[in-house]
Amino acid sequence: MPTSNTDRGEILLPIARNSIAQEFGFALTTREDLPWLREQGACFVTLTQGDELRGCIGTLEAHRPLLADVKANARAAAFSDPRFAPLSESEWQHTDVEISLLSALQPLQFANEADALAQLRPGIDGVVFEYRHFRSTFLPQVWEQLPNTEEFMGFLKRKSGLPAEFWADGVQLHRYTVSKFKEKDLTTAGDRAQRIH
Repeated sequence: MPTSNTDRGEILLPIARNSIAQEFGFALTTREDLPWLREQGACFVTLTQGDELRGCIGTLEAHRPLLADVKANARAAAFSDPRFAPLSESEWQHTDVEISLLSALQPLQFANEADALAQLRPGIDGVVFEYRHFRSTFLPQVWEQLPNTEEFMGFLKRKSGLPAEFWADGVQLHRYTVSKFKEKDLTTAGDRAQRIH
């Protein structure tokens, strides 16, 4: 693995952007020959325009090489997020890319909802909620909008298709952490514009 998160971000972000660029018929320079890119990994790719979400698709558990996961999730976030129309070429130049690399999922053991909420670490934990065929997740970044644990869990349940107040004995929760990389943290606007064109 590279020695720092910045090193990883500088490799992974151009790969994600290039995966989208290829859909518009042109390519950017990327490094794809590094051994750690062939290791299995799970990531989410988030697209934003200003402070507004423009697409977010990801993988909760590693099942393919990280390189393939980043490429596939970047394309899916741009063109297959059911909440948005496919990204246009004109939008692409004004869209920021963020990658979140996920740790392995850790199951939570709890007696009831209050016990589960007490174990969550706001700002740190990504959470997977499961009950029968209902499933949803929030990345740790969502704590920035929902810092209260009860509200966070309520919105997570609603995202799965259940009422915010729902709870049952069959509920399962897993948590994970992420290493996140944002284009705007790694490059100046001028650098990014030069890379795009």
